[in-house]
Amino acid sequence: MAKILIIEDDLTFSQLLEGFLTKYGHSPIAVNEVKKSVKILENQKFDLLLVDYRLPDGTGLDVLSYCREKGLAMPLIIMTSFNDVRTAVKSIQLGAVDYITKPVNPDELLMIINNALEVKPSTEKSGKSVLPADTIKGNSTTADKLYEHLSLVAPTDMSVIIQGESGTGKEYAARTLHQQSKRSNKPFVAIDCGALSKELAASELFGHAKGAFTGALTDKRGQFEAANGGTLFLDEIGNLSYEVQVKLLRALQERVIQPIGSTQNIAVDVRIIAATNDDLINSVSQGNFREDLYHRINEFKIQLPALRDRGKDLELFITHFIKISNTELDRNVQQLSDEAKGILMQYDWPGNLRELKNVIKRMVLLSPGTTAEASSLPDEMIIAIHQSPKPSGSDLKAINEVNEKALILETLLKVKYNKSKAAKLLNIDRKTLYSKMERYEIE
Repeated sequence: MAKILIIEDDLTFSQLLEGFLTKYGHSPIAVNEVKKSVKILENQKFDLLLVDYRLPDGTGLDVLSYCREKGLAMPLIIMTSFNDVRTAVKSIQLGAVDYITKPVNPDELLMIINNALEVKPSTEKSGKSVLPADTIKGNSTTADKLYEHLSLVAPTDMSVIIQGESGTGKEYAARTLHQQSKRSNKPFVAIDCGALSKELAASELFGHAKGAFTGALTDKRGQFEAANGGTLFLDEIGNLSYEVQVKLLRALQERVIQPIGSTQNIAVDVRIIAATNDDLINSVSQGNFREDLYHRINEFKIQLPALRDRGKDLELFITHFIKISNTELDRNVQQLSDEAKGILMQYDWPGNLRELKNVIKRMVLLSPGTTAEASSLPDEMIIAIHQSPKPSGSDLKAINEVNEKALILETLLKVKYNKSKAAKLLNIDRKTLYSKMERYEIE
């Protein structure tokens, strides 16, 4: 049983969620504002947060930011009814474990919650690295070049920066480097720097002595010590404060660390692999990241390609994730309808492999037969591929047409293509709706 905090301002929907979660053995508590959620989080611990994106006094991202500042490690799921996957991708970049769009499918929600509750914080992983069972190598030219670079640098002790969009598999690449290195029988420790509060980051990395600050009741071993002899993976390294960057540079140059509040120096032998969504060069030029630290960790750079740039690999990944989802969900999806396949191949995948895996798992869950139909795919994907590229310049007519097409399509999806209901919601007659559908080539 999990203790779950629901942050949702729609009272009816909130009550439905409470009843649903209680039915499946969980213990939910509901609030309807960001400030109320902050107040309750100050006094209670939860196993999971279920947060609506748009709230009366802010957004779900405000809750995410609060959790990061306070170093709260509980998983958070964003709910959004705005059919904007880029909002969801942004929330995942900030630390959400997943997202779900409204109207919520009960089976999908239960699956996402169960997956989130299985996620363990990755602040310390020791022993020989084991790659996830659901990984697969692509066979495109881009993939061949990537794995050539990984194989080339893995046996060395060079510090590596892995750069790529959210969801491209940066931790997987880091684990591959560790597994193929001479340090593979030593610890692999992964730190999400984006989830560390400014106050606790130095303590997490370097440890602290008892009494070093309020709440330091015992000595704490830092992750540098935990990774001694092995590999330390610093995900989203650009989020570290300037003060912690100074300590990190010293640790790398002198191979010693000093726990907070201690005068003792501890020798460490750690290989650093860093990852970032953004180009650290920009952070250096803006004064947010030390140039000397950048050059110290940038002995070799690996650029992970976005999924939309991996060509024939996409179809390979789709087949792979269907096979895994069939096993996990006891389904038997053997093929895709032409429409479903067309949508998957045309979509630009802003959330990359992570988004693809989640979409395929949802699709399989909602497909009781052997063929997955387009109806099992998220509405926002269908809307996205039907939207023409936004016109540039100041062509007001063209901009209005793009917005009108998107609104019509979104409304049709909402009412499951009942054209009478759609026309009523759009405040136009059926004849006008048919005319506009023909004009915008909406089937």
